[in-house]
Amino acid sequence: MRSSIFALFLSTLSIFTYAQSNTEVHLFDIQKKDGKIHLTNHINVSNNEGYDNQPSFWDDTTLLYAATRNGQTDILKYDIDTKTSTWITDTPNGSEYSPTRILQQQKISAIRLDDNGRQFLYSYHPKKGTSTPIDQQLVIGYHTWVTPNQLVSFVLGDSSSLVVSDLKKQQHDTIAQNIGRSLHKIPNTELVSYIDKSKEQWKIRSLNPKTKETQQLIATLPEVEDMCWTPDGTILMAKGQMILSYIPKKDQNWSSYAFILDKNIQNITRMAVNPSGTKLALVAEVSPEGIVQQQLEAYNNRDIDAFLKTYSKDVKVYNFPNTLNYQGKKTMKAAYEGFFKNTPDLHCKIIKRIVQGNKVIDEEMVTANGATFGATAIYEVVNGKIAKVTFIR
Repeated sequence: MRSSIFALFLSTLSIFTYAQSNTEVHLFDIQKKDGKIHLTNHINVSNNEGYDNQPSFWDDTTLLYAATRNGQTDILKYDIDTKTSTWITDTPNGSEYSPTRILQQQKISAIRLDDNGRQFLYSYHPKKGTSTPIDQQLVIGYHTWVTPNQLVSFVLGDSSSLVVSDLKKQQHDTIAQNIGRSLHKIPNTELVSYIDKSKEQWKIRSLNPKTKETQQLIATLPEVEDMCWTPDGTILMAKGQMILSYIPKKDQNWSSYAFILDKNIQNITRMAVNPSGTKLALVAEVSPEGIVQQQLEAYNNRDIDAFLKTYSKDVKVYNFPNTLNYQGKKTMKAAYEGFFKNTPDLHCKIIKRIVQGNKVIDEEMVTANGATFGATAIYEVVNGKIAKVTFIR
């Protein structure tokens, strides 16, 4: 039985992991030409099944992020110049999240969630692989460094709290309640930005960790709580595939920064910019069309494991218009496993595909056991998995 702390983690931090949705970390070059921003040289850095998220830059050419492997989440280091990845953590019976370089040190900090429910902030030595608890008083979900000994954190509780910590004195001061997960040191200042979610319209506010004073900067984009700063003091936020910008004390409102045309990049969330402002890392869900296409390829290859990976655990399969045929991956496996083994000529060809939001509608021509027949399937994708299928036969 997991502890009450773990139960609190699950109930309060569902946003922390996006329910372990299927996300990818993408990297772009930021180029300025004719007064406009161009995002070029796109690379899918993670290209991995499962939860890949929370990017931050160690330096200009090194990216850190949390990635899924072997049923847990560990910290990966990606070298931009060599395009190589190295695992920093491999904690038995535990996972790490939110890797962040500790100021003026050759170490990173990350949230460790152990299988027994303990959740604390640790420091890690990237080369040695050793770890040390930083604080074991607070259940921290997200954090940013002000100095090597001063921390601003999103702390779990009945309401998520903004807490300023002096680690030398072991002093923790609660500044605000009901905040968002996005915490950042504001470039070229001693201030930190955070998201105030205490009212219906969310706000980006600045915090002076010394005086504890806060000041409103601007309202967020509707229902968006992820942001980052560029080195010149510009705020970036994203909605869907659109990235917008705002410069405090200069702009009156949000302006268009860039639009991602790649159909495989949907619902951009966390972002990070390197220290020189030449690289942008962002997290996005795998596109609905991409997931459905993976499902199709697995179907044609009669690969039951790859086929089932594209579906949510509680997937519902309907006959049009709303007759539930069956529910759950276990039932789906029972229905398809023998079919795949016993149908060597199985093949599905897409005649026409329509993509509308999270729905993909495929007009199909299926060959099986020497017969060919037509069908239409409506797929609904939620958090990077197919959650509902409706067949029109």
